[in-house]
Amino acid sequence: MSGALEAADRLVVIGGGTMGRGIAGVALASGFAATVVDVDEGVLEAARDGIARRLAREVAPEEAGEHIRRLQLHTELEAAVAGATAVVEAVPEIAQLKAEVFARAHRSAPPEALLVTNTSTMSISRLAEACEESPRVIGMHFFNPVHRMPLVEVIVGRATSEATVEGALALAKRLGKDPIVVQDAPGFVTSRLGLLLGNEAMRMVEEGVASAADIDKAMRLGYRHPMGPLELADLVGLDARLNNVRSMYEQSGLESYRPPAILERLVESGRLGRKSGSGFYRYDDEGRQRGPAEVAT
Repeated sequence: MSGALEAADRLVVIGGGTMGRGIAGVALASGFAATVVDVDEGVLEAARDGIARRLAREVAPEEAGEHIRRLQLHTELEAAVAGATAVVEAVPEIAQLKAEVFARAHRSAPPEALLVTNTSTMSISRLAEACEESPRVIGMHFFNPVHRMPLVEVIVGRATSEATVEGALALAKRLGKDPIVVQDAPGFVTSRLGLLLGNEAMRMVEEGVASAADIDKAMRLGYRHPMGPLELADLVGLDARLNNVRSMYEQSGLESYRPPAILERLVESGRLGRKSGSGFYRYDDEGRQRGPAEVAT
């Protein structure tokens, strides 16, 4: 993929969860045709509905309808990526799953297509090994909610070509994002810092240092963070956060990245944050926070 992007470009997103549908929605609003791929047809329908609802809130009805007409849903990865300008993998942060998805995309996508992972912690170079060290593999770490967060980390792996970096930067800007370029190190910039902050906040809750609400308030008012670390973990999804810290702990071996016990207990009990209605806080059916949840320490 060159730096020049055309109106007919198709972005194929593999994974219809929160991040996948967010990336696809931004792509549609930026003029791309978009395809969302998932093995679960129910997830695909939910992705379509979620994208349509967000577009209806943000643009005129005629424009929203035009965007949705450029959206395709697909359960067959190989067929979906065959006409892609860029393929963005947004499946859960599980190394074997991501490697398998990348290998299949590499075999079936056009030879000039970007092969992008939305990973927040995993090695781009390691994922490229599943694609025969393809120079087209690159990381683009988007942030949740995708339509509001301007940053994208563009992560350069060992085999990534300069043309691929240029293509990824052009893609990020076309999507209305403000990218930074990061070398392939565990956690990159944001996860390396953010996971430490989140882990420490959770350990303070475990130790009874302060309540979740007061810890978040301290970071909002004292450091001008727009959202506290525990509110952010609930938004991301505590299951996704657990996968992230497990990945960082395995890669770094540092005790500071060991998953906090309170996080493991919440996930085991099905309390996954905003998407399940409860995590460190309680949420209504619209995802609005309704106060602190009771958290056993």
